[in-house]
Formats: sequence, C-alpha cells, structure tokens
Amino acid sequence: MKIFTRSNFLHLLLIVSILSIGSCCKKETPEPTGDNCKTLHPVIFIHGFLASGDTWANQVMRFTSNGYCDNLLYAYDWNSVGGSSDQALLDKFIDTVLARTGATQVDLVGHSAGGGYGYGYCEDTSRAKKVAHYVHIGSSAQTSPAGLNDEVPTMNISSAGDAVAGATTITGARNITLTDKDHYQVATSEETFTELYKFFNGGTAPATSSFTAQNEITVSGKALTLGENLPHNGATIHIYEVNPDNGSRLSASPNFTLTANAQGIWGPQKINTNTKYEFEVISNVSGDRVIHYYREGFTHTNPLVYLRTIPTSGLAGTLLGGLSNNDNQSVLAVFTANQATTAGRDSLIVDNVVLSTAAITPASNTIIAIFLYDANNNQTSDYTVPGLFTLLNTFLTARDMYFQTSSPYAVPLRFNGRTLHVPNLKSQTDGVIVAVFD
Repeated sequence: MKIFTRSNFLHLLLIVSILSIGSCCKKETPEPTGDNCKTLHPVIFIHGFLASGDTWANQVMRFTSNGYCDNLLYAYDWNSVGGSSDQALLDKFIDTVLARTGATQVDLVGHSAGGGYGYGYCEDTSRAKKVAHYVHIGSSAQTSPAGLNDEVPTMNISSAGDAVAGATTITGARNITLTDKDHYQVATSEETFTELYKFFNGGTAPATSSFTAQNEITVSGKALTLGENLPHNGATIHIYEVNPDNGSRLSASPNFTLTANAQGIWGPQKINTNTKYEFEVISNVSGDRVIHYYREGFTHTNPLVYLRTIPTSGLAGTLLGGLSNNDNQSVLAVFTANQATTAGRDSLIVDNVVLSTAAITPASNTIIAIFLYDANNNQTSDYTVPGLFTLLNTFLTARDMYFQTSSPYAVPLRFNGRTLHVPNLKSQTDGVIVAVFD
C-alpha cells in the first residue's frame, strides 16, 4: 500500500479545528448537446486547502471554449479545513456524475491538498476503475502513478516557483514542470489548461488556451462559508450594476435578486458582458455579516461565481472573528482569485498605499487574500498584522489599515494595471467589502 503524505501542509493543519466535512454538490448544468460531448469523459476538479470550487473557474471556461459541454465539467467542494478527506463522499459524487452523463469513467484533477484527496481516492481498486486519467497539481510528492497497482494514467504538474509544494516528479507519470508559476497559478494558468486538454484528448492541443468572448452570458455559483464550504440554504443574492469609476450602485434596487437552494447554488442569471457588478450575499443565519463582492467585468459564461460568507466557528471563524464591526470604518478584503500577490513580480496598490511589498506579500507566503481594517479602532494605519493573523502566514494575511466612513468616497484598487473601485461601506451597518481580481 502506497502512503500519502502532506508534509508541505503540516504547518497549516496544526492550527486546524476538527470539523465535519462540508457537503459536496454537483453544479446544475444543462444536458449535453452535440456528438462531441458524448465521447468525452466528465472532468471533476478538486480544490485545495482553504479554497473552493471557483479555483477552477477559468479552466472550466477554457474547456467550454474548446467544445466541452457544461454537463461534463464539475467542481467538487469539500471542507478542507476539517483535516480529513472522506473518500466515500467523493465516490458518491463521482457515481452521481457518471449516472447523469452516462459515462463509465471520469477525468479527475486535484490541486494542493485536493491532490492528496484525489490520489488517495484512486488507491481503492474498484474506485480507480472509474478514473480514466488523474492529474496531480501543485501537490505532495508521490513515488508512482495513481492506483494501488499504478493503473491510473497520471500526469503530475508542478512548478519551481511554487513556494508551497515546489517542483516534484512522479516516477512513471507524465511530469510537467513549470518554471515560474506560484501555488495558485500552477492550477489556474493557461499552460496548465493546455496540458490538461492534451492529456484528456490523446495529445491533441486545444484550439485556444484562453476563454472566448461571448455576446450573451450568464453567471451562477454558490453561497457558502469560507473554509468549510458549508452551503447557505436560502441565502439572498442581490446583483447590482455599478459605476466602474467609483463602485457605486447605478440604481437603489438590485438588477437581479436570487435565492440559493439547499446546496447553496444560485443562478444562472443572464448579465451584460464587460460590465462591473456588485454581488451582495445575505445569509439567513442570525449574526452573519453581509458581504459585498465587487467583480471585474465578465466576458464568458461563468458557472463558478462563489460568494463566501464569514463563518462564526472553526479555523476561518476564529481567524476572522476579530474583524472590526463598527460604523467608524470599512473592512475590505482584496482577493486575487487566480494567483498570489508577490512582491517584486506584482503590483497591488489600495487607496494609494503599496501593499505588494516584501514585508506584506513575500513570494514565500503565497498571499491570495489580504484583509484590511483598523484593528485598534484608533482611526490610524500602521500596517501591522492584527490578532490571530500572526499565526497564519500562508494564503491569507491582514494589515491594520483605516478607511474612514464619515463621508462617502471611492476606494481605488489597482492590481497589475487593472482597476477596481469600491465604496467605503460602514462595516457594521453595511457589511464587509471584497474586491475580486480574476
């Protein structure tokens, strides 16, 4: 029996609370159309630690830009902060996909801790028979291909620029080593998509490695808790078109109002292309804070628009429980969805303050989200790390930064030449702001 180890993630898991695994629900999509979709294997993507299914949004859009039907692409959500991966739940998910599509096998992709999950799934011979191809991305080193008897065709994609997992090889597998991709880029990049497509399609290259622009698009996704990925049954989602110059709503009433189902799924909703929107998510759990997501314009139908709320328990709840909650200031989180912010490589400027520095976003920390708030409630900014964030220096960080709310203004954010503006909402009355750079 081969042994799965996750030594690269032990420093994270040491501070994890033991929680039950979150629900894992397939995304709702139309039935497949066209003969091409009948000959392809469904693809199931597994995210990593502290992540969710939207890790794979760009890859899903690239696959649909290359002839895959929505019905063949699935993101599997699990509670990665629970410290365990339940193979029975993944097996049930795969069986559901096979029954729905009529396929006999799936192509399975795992990133980071999700790589260990997927690799471990294939260690059972009966389960391995359901996997046509397995792809191990930015994950723990293994000695041989997936399967108890190495029977699952395996591709290992790693990067020398990955500060979490590093460059690895699996003897007997197809090994792709990228040179400069960070821990998230190794999962989300165009280069990785090209290798995935070729591996699943007999070496044939995709027609395009980007996702094509569409004239008519929809968005859909999930409302769920950060970290545990527990769905928000009955959550209300308001979608507002906003002024791209200041982030303010163009109308007092939302353009669209949707309700999440028992699996947290909302949509699809038709929206305008290249238009900036605010997504306001209001859970029906007493005490939950309202979260306002500000997004860049969409150009392609995106079925993985995830709206995370702040949990009140567990690792994420403990970590974020210290966020300020008063009307004297705004609380702002900056999320770079497809890469880390790395000092010396990237530029992140918030309210004219450079945050892409060696002290705040070193390459070694793989920072994808920064929470900004006045931790001392003294209406000053000292840019130090507040509270329990000192215990976690990978993926998430925070800085003491004050945003006044005594008079309205638009907070400018610039990431690698792209710009978002968000209003300075009051953190108690209005809720928490999240600016998302795709």
